[in-house]
Amino acid sequence: MDELLTIKNLKVHYPIRSGFFNRITDYVYAVDGVDFIIEKGKTYGLIGESGSGKSTIGKAIVGLEKVTDGEILYQGKDVTNGRTRRKMEYNRDVQMIFQDSMSSLNPKKRVRDIIAEPIRNFERMSAGEEKHRVQELLDIVGMPNDALYKYPHEFSGGQRQRIGVARAMATNPKLIVADEPVSALDLSVQAQVLNFMKKIQEEFGLSYLFISHDLGVVKYMCDNLAIMYKGRFVELGPRDAIYNDPQHIYTKRLLSAIPRLDVAHREEHRAERRRVEKEYITHQKDYYDSTGRVYDLKPLPGDPEHLVALKPEGGNS
Repeated sequence: MDELLTIKNLKVHYPIRSGFFNRITDYVYAVDGVDFIIEKGKTYGLIGESGSGKSTIGKAIVGLEKVTDGEILYQGKDVTNGRTRRKMEYNRDVQMIFQDSMSSLNPKKRVRDIIAEPIRNFERMSAGEEKHRVQELLDIVGMPNDALYKYPHEFSGGQRQRIGVARAMATNPKLIVADEPVSALDLSVQAQVLNFMKKIQEEFGLSYLFISHDLGVVKYMCDNLAIMYKGRFVELGPRDAIYNDPQHIYTKRLLSAIPRLDVAHREEHRAERRRVEKEYITHQKDYYDSTGRVYDLKPLPGDPEHLVALKPEGGNS
């Protein structure tokens, strides 16, 4: 296994303050103890509903969220400490693509300066070398030459997202965290951006952490998946194992909600969704402890790569 990044028991808790003295009375457990490994050159998917904690994991990895507990190991060193990140130039190797391309691009800057910003932070180039590098990046994502001198508002949503991809690529990173990178785009534009991301991965050997609630997009992009609910992983493993043989009741419910294009079997699909929903309502208490917390992940017998959060045998709920 060629490990790039290792997450160990990651927790991100937000304090809830109340009362006259504004004291901490409780916490929001946005991420509550997750473990996974990202290998070089592979794509990993984090899937879950809004509020499940998936975006918080991505932001914690790039240093935009403070980690409450746990470790993020890069090249064997814990990079949850800002000083260590700077010393290792971690933020050069790990970049992020954001969901909202408009708000993530400075509207007052031209595209040349937006893409050049990370280059200026980590490299010393002449003006000519910098311009050539920015033009190379725009070529990679299929943008025209005159894009250099335009502002973000002059582009479509899909073009802005390509600019975001170019900026993320500027420092030749090893890992890109993509947080819902195509959810705000039309379907045809989604396909263009995703294909560009795949092409770039093949050319440069990138790893992706793909954060999304769109199971169709994730199935197309990812090698391995983690299904997330209430700050915890309910299922983790290779894409085909999870899609073809889901074990957790929450995973089954998510997969049953994927729209089907097979009109001839529409009623069968509808009946299957109703069956899964009934099973979820009836048996969901068996998949969480008495506080509603997701159980710890355990490998399935005979398949050590497919992990599921199931009730321990003989355990009490």
